[in-house]
Amino acid sequence: MNCRICKTPSQVIFEATVLHTHQVQYYHCYQCGFLSTETPYWLEDAYKNPINLSDTGYIQRNIGLAAILTPILRLFFKRKGRYLDYAGGYGVFVRLMRDYGFDFYWEDKYTENIFAKGFEWTPDTGSIEAITSFEVFEHLPDPIAEIEKLFAISPTLFFSTELLPDPIPAPDDWWYYGLNHGQHISFYSEKTLRYIAQKYGLTYLHYNHQLHILTQTPQISQFKLTMLGHYHRGCRILKRGWHRLEQLWPPAAPASKTWDDHLRIAKR
Repeated sequence: MNCRICKTPSQVIFEATVLHTHQVQYYHCYQCGFLSTETPYWLEDAYKNPINLSDTGYIQRNIGLAAILTPILRLFFKRKGRYLDYAGGYGVFVRLMRDYGFDFYWEDKYTENIFAKGFEWTPDTGSIEAITSFEVFEHLPDPIAEIEKLFAISPTLFFSTELLPDPIPAPDDWWYYGLNHGQHISFYSEKTLRYIAQKYGLTYLHYNHQLHILTQTPQISQFKLTMLGHYHRGCRILKRGWHRLEQLWPPAAPASKTWDDHLRIAKR
């Protein structure tokens, strides 16, 4: 099978059982570092629920990404610009960012807009300063086609996806393969993202490897993002120290159930 990113012939690196039923081959491209499944014939079964039930971090992730993105937009982008959340799910992120004062709009062909009704994007919405697309890239059967479509709308794309570790984990050693829900079919290394950036004359940047950026605009740089990350980490350390003092009395609250709930549902 040819790589879906660079069209170089890829090699089977392992097989895994997807949705507890399908034996699926995974192909690795040594040219650009991209890993993908064979043609995903099982997606109709995988998307009976567009947001998979084991994604217990859905709300927490949106809150965290909003906290990261807010200072970046305030520092480096137009505060009064329009923004698009592509494949925006239930509209949680759009609602959060509008609550923070940004003119965000929603788009998703497969999921009902629950929290951002009235702010659906159309081509008539107007120019878009930047696009966000969180936990989407790993779902794409044709990533390059989607990237080309998005850059026809805006010069900057923010997205999140877990980078493929090196060495590549075995099927049972990396939760992000999503074998229980079958929706993750494309996996990117940093080498892959840099290849895409070079192919289209873009700049690739990241914020603590949590938030990835492909952009045509020069106002943001890796140095600035790194300094912002150091500042945020310092603030979190001070905040954790304060919370630790608070937890001495009254007794500490129970730990979050986000990850435990994910594991319980994933095993069903």
